Amino acid sequence: VQLQAFGGGLAQAGDSLRLSCSASGLGVKIHSIGWFRQAPGKVRKFVAAVSYRSGSTYYSDSVKARFTISRDIAKNTVYLQMNSLKPEDTAVYYCGASGYYDYSRLSAGNYYYDWGQGTLVTVSS
Repeated sequence: VQLQAFGGGLAQAGDSLRLSCSASGLGVKIHSIGWFRQAPGKVRKFVAAVSYRSGSTYYSDSVKARFTISRDIAKNTVYLQMNSLKPEDTAVYYCGASGYYDYSRLSAGNYYYDWGQGTLVTVSS
């Protein structure tokens, strides 16, 4: 599986950005795509995930109601629409491919096969 995340950039608090995760080589073992983020000096944390087949979505409490994850199967792309951005959303955002489809494992980073290279989002106050 090859994943490429892009769409990051500079934003001001309250702005919106949309990240994209382009996937190739998805096989039958891949059920879901997730987004994680890693702020400077901190561990990588779960943001959101989508079941590639059913479309079920999962979010961390910190982004619920502000971020929306979606997938376009025809384009093999997963999107993360980020609204009402806050300075604490500043991080490198990674997308990953997982063979699982339940929240408990999708929200844990060690259940992902592959990761994209990450895209930096910087939100100023």
